[in-house]
Amino acid sequence: MKSATPKVLHDICGRSLVGHVLAAARELKPENLVVVVGHAREKVTAHLTEVDPQVRTAVQEKQKGTGHAVRMGLEELGGAVDGTVVVVCGDTPLLTGETLRQLAATHGEDGNAVTVLTAEVPDATGYGRIVRDGDSGAVTAIVEHKDATEAQRAIREINSGVFAFDGRLLADALGKVRTNNSQGEEYLTDVLGILREAGHRVGACVAGDHREIAGINNRVQLAEARRILNDRLLTAAMLAGVTVVDPATTWVDVTVTFEQDVTVLPGTQLHGSTHLAEGSVVGPNSRLTDTRVGAGARVDNTVSDGAVVGPEASVGPYAYLRPGTRLGLKSKVGTYVETKNAAIGEGTKVPHLSYVGDATIGEYTNIGAASVFVNYDGQDKHHTTVGSHCRTGSDNMFVAPVTIGDGAYTAAGSVITRDVPPGSLAVARGQQRNIEGWVARKRPGSAAAKAAEAASPKGEGEA
Repeated sequence: MKSATPKVLHDICGRSLVGHVLAAARELKPENLVVVVGHAREKVTAHLTEVDPQVRTAVQEKQKGTGHAVRMGLEELGGAVDGTVVVVCGDTPLLTGETLRQLAATHGEDGNAVTVLTAEVPDATGYGRIVRDGDSGAVTAIVEHKDATEAQRAIREINSGVFAFDGRLLADALGKVRTNNSQGEEYLTDVLGILREAGHRVGACVAGDHREIAGINNRVQLAEARRILNDRLLTAAMLAGVTVVDPATTWVDVTVTFEQDVTVLPGTQLHGSTHLAEGSVVGPNSRLTDTRVGAGARVDNTVSDGAVVGPEASVGPYAYLRPGTRLGLKSKVGTYVETKNAAIGEGTKVPHLSYVGDATIGEYTNIGAASVFVNYDGQDKHHTTVGSHCRTGSDNMFVAPVTIGDGAYTAAGSVITRDVPPGSLAVARGQQRNIEGWVARKRPGSAAAKAAEAASPKGEGEA
């Protein structure tokens, strides 16, 4: 990956690679879930604690092959275990829980000692080949690409690296694995031959979509997997009643949820726990993270992080909703408005060119253009409260802490530093003074002076 980040911690569609695998594995409801960690294990273990606190970890001090890794995993569980052991790779984010259920079901129904998940791929380069018996079709071996003959390299059915084992037989066979291969490693795939030679049944379950088993080894493959997973998520959303106008430019995380009749316009990104309620319209060119959008709301060209947009509210274009923003029913946050930790009441409008931070605004109030809620004194944040049915003038500064009472007005250009009683008009600005003739005296001969002279009554008379 050419990265300081361990491969399995790279992110696609809102989860790490290993996070996707864990989510698929959890669908089996396993008695134990163990992740074998080695390289950069401190980072990986810390991440696992965040995404799945119940997961157990086993340390592989030296990377001595896949068989050795599984042996470390079993040792974490005390050695041989009863029941089925499913082994998956940590870098296969497209693997689904449904495919794992099919694998486990096939394993049990066929009475196999081991069942390998396989797939037919257009290009098998780099993968272990599935070698079958010509008569019965049984799996006789899995040969790694680097150890395969030319004839074996022509095989298109490949090993996914995903297996279901009889737990007791697996532990016994791992003790018999040797390292007489080109890498000097313990190959998990050798277990199949050991079990077969001992007279046990080795079976296979073919994945319906070969892309599910794709491992990620570089950023090109990471991007390819992201596109596949994103298309999968958008397809599911559209089949559930969501209109996605341009899937090619729409990106969603696996944790995003939708209701019916949502419309997502081009260039939109939906991340985290974002939820779009029925009839809402988001986009174009919006990025929403951990945001809830109410029924019938409209969010246009907006960046939102941790906000709640009420039903039928209107946001944007070019708005920025920061954490703690809560917009009421039919409220409006308009063009070039930024909000943070702000509760904006039903029907209230902040139409344009304003900053509302650490504030509570009541119902059906209008905040004038170019207003700033001055919430920071250089050391602490303070709160501003604006009541219901207020009308504040353009270019107002509300210096917190301050309260504007219900039904109050503030004059344009005012700096409000004291509370305004309900129903009052607050005027906080210096009186205008006109100094006549200033341009002619201070800027003689300038274009402004000539224009002023031409516009003066004297100038008109001379003309």
